[in-house]
Amino acid sequence: MNSLLLLIPLSLALLGMAIGAFVWAVRRGQFDDLDTPALDILADDPQERGGSRGR
Repeated sequence: MNSLLLLIPLSLALLGMAIGAFVWAVRRGQFDDLDTPALDILADDPQERGGSRGR
């Protein structure tokens, strides 16, 4: 029973921090564009022009 007196406030504090981190991320725009980063991996890199090759 004594452990519940410690664990319940601790879990509520962790929940509050998680909600705070989520709200902070939403306000900073972390979730504004979810599609572009997933499609960037499919785009080809621009080809370099020139005769020299890397060693």
